[in-house]
Amino acid sequence: MNIAFRVDVTPAMGTGHLMRCLTLATGLRQRGDQVRFVGRVPDYLRQLLSDQQCEYTGLDAPAAGECGDELAHARWLDGSQAGDAERTARALADRRWDWIAVDHYALDHRWESPLRQLAPRILAVDDLADRIHDCDVLLDQNLYTNADARYHGKVPRPCQVLLGPRYALLRDEFRRGREQLAPRTGAIGRVLVNFGGVDAGNATLRAIDALIATGETKVAVDVVIGREHPFRHDIEAQCSRHGFAVHVQTTAMAELMAAADLAIGAGGTAIWERCCMGLPALTFAVADNQRQQVDDAAVAGLLYAPAAVEGEPMPIAVHLAALVRNPRLLQLIARQGQAAVDGRGVARVIRRLAAGAVTVRGATPSDSGALLAWRNDPSVRLLSRNRALIDPHDHHEWFAAALRNRDRVLLVGEIDRVAVGVVRFDVAAETAEASIYLAPEHQGSGLGPGLLLAAERRLAAVRPEVRMITAEVLGGNERSQRLFAGCGYDVQSTQFVKAVPTP
Repeated sequence: MNIAFRVDVTPAMGTGHLMRCLTLATGLRQRGDQVRFVGRVPDYLRQLLSDQQCEYTGLDAPAAGECGDELAHARWLDGSQAGDAERTARALADRRWDWIAVDHYALDHRWESPLRQLAPRILAVDDLADRIHDCDVLLDQNLYTNADARYHGKVPRPCQVLLGPRYALLRDEFRRGREQLAPRTGAIGRVLVNFGGVDAGNATLRAIDALIATGETKVAVDVVIGREHPFRHDIEAQCSRHGFAVHVQTTAMAELMAAADLAIGAGGTAIWERCCMGLPALTFAVADNQRQQVDDAAVAGLLYAPAAVEGEPMPIAVHLAALVRNPRLLQLIARQGQAAVDGRGVARVIRRLAAGAVTVRGATPSDSGALLAWRNDPSVRLLSRNRALIDPHDHHEWFAAALRNRDRVLLVGEIDRVAVGVVRFDVAAETAEASIYLAPEHQGSGLGPGLLLAAERRLAAVRPEVRMITAEVLGGNERSQRLFAGCGYDVQSTQFVKAVPTP
């Protein structure tokens, strides 16, 4: 696949958008995919892109007097969305693209729609849910108590929405580090301080001062900052006086988290890195866009977040002292975090992007034999309402009738002209019931969402009167339950079944 990422690094946006996209891009590069970043990135981060074999094209400056729009974060974009789309299109015009990924709070459907002339599919990475997108996949890796409702009406109907830390874009070092961790005891012998690479409010120095104030002289402290931290020299001087270790632009976060017993830091992707490593954290929202993320993760027991009081400084010292005396609470937070984040989010997202290569066509008489073989495979029969073997004669008669039936839309999914699965829609007025299965050799491949969404688009084209799709899934078929839920289907009822006890 050829995939382009539109990302900026500015004082307002920080480095988080670039780093999570680079994590995804690195996973794609390891598959052999071609990746290019487009935007405005400082020189020292361009080298990081180069190290990961990612192309980079800087955008031309906007025309004089070019104005932004009314989006809440419009000021974070240099110029207008229309102008930025034109500049991005010029930067990508030399190649055919399979996907364009955009991770920018100042871009919405008005930027995404024009870029479809360059790529058939758009991935939007977001966590604000404050604007409308024109995308095929939307990724929000954060955990919210109202996650399912946040993007209703803000993405197209066929869009696949990937929600929650199951899809957290974490570097592979966190997955590997997690597998080697010893159980957390709750005792605090080492603290990790990290408020992100920019930390304009200098929460890092306040955390250092709070650690000094506790008088816990036996506690070792690691402080992580970015090379462009505006208070870098003050932090390094204070750490030097008190024997704290400073790590500037480190690439060893997983190792530091494994060694620590408690983290003090901000929201953002770092929350999911700490959860993956089972590292309990005293966490603060240092930007408005982190506040709900931090609050909802605290409600889920994934971190410890003191309530913010307007106008008051971060109460680091008092809560740090409380956590030192609560080892069982820290053990609980560690277990909850690891249960929520397994470090395999990049692989899951890549499978969904690869599934976007699935196309569908109408079934033909020549497909009858393959569909019979798939349907009679034990792995497919196990999850079917009718688990009996289908007689070949009965199947061929049914198949011929299905092709003649206008109210039965039978579609075959393909990748590079190789059949991978089948979708059937049984239409009644404005409703269609869906049935789907992959060829046995493609089960577990992650192609299910791509097949289903491609089939939905075909249904909308050939039967525009259909307004609702339903599906019945057996209670033990967790894979299909995840498939339909992940593709935006809602559960409307549950059927309970019990055998009558014998006397």
